Amino acid sequence: MSSDEVYRRIYDNPKFQALVKKRGRFAWTLSALMMLAYYGFVCLIAFDPKLLGTRIQPDAVLTWGIPGGIGLILLCFILTGIYVQRANGEFDREVRQILEEAGQ
Repeated sequence: MSSDEVYRRIYDNPKFQALVKKRGRFAWTLSALMMLAYYGFVCLIAFDPKLLGTRIQPDAVLTWGIPGGIGLILLCFILTGIYVQRANGEFDREVRQILEEAGQ
């Protein structure tokens, strides 16, 4: 069987089409969450800088902007971890099933 035939069988498989849609929806959802958090943080800086510049405690040096920025970075790592875990688990299992059905 030629590689073109295998590619055609994979592409025509309804499970493959469903996987592409599911993976795309999941990736766009995580991207939207990250963009909302990032642009929300930037909007806070732009429209209410005093809020992020407020000290956590009156005698503290640390302002609310520092934990907010660190939280944003941590959110990025967490969302990436969620994607990697699902991609290496559920999505990889589905890919293996599709390849087996295609004759690989």
